[in-house]
Amino acid sequence: MEIFSKTSQMPETQPPQPQTTSDQSRCVLVCQHQSCLRNGSQETLKAFEDADIPNVKVEASGCLGQCNIGPTVRVIPDETWYYRVQPEDVEAIASQHLQGGKPVQEKLNPRIHPQFNF
Repeated sequence: MEIFSKTSQMPETQPPQPQTTSDQSRCVLVCQHQSCLRNGSQETLKAFEDADIPNVKVEASGCLGQCNIGPTVRVIPDETWYYRVQPEDVEAIASQHLQGGKPVQEKLNPRIHPQFNF
């Protein structure tokens, strides 16, 4: 009877290590559909583009389904959703979240990121 030891012919395999967010490129999607456009999403998109944030791709998107609380901004792969984002909010999102890793609490979409105060 053969007993397998650590030095036997069975290969040792390591599970794949997940990449950290800092190794991944983020993408900021800014809704450019009708309701969001009426609320200034074109200017919000331009503010993100002008911010020139390292390792962050900024893209215009179609409807993100949050029409009455737009302009909507979605950050992936984080799956962080912001609502009513105006150009003056971009600096905080860029520095605090996209560079610092901490979402801007007051701009988090309450439908997707509910916050409870007891």
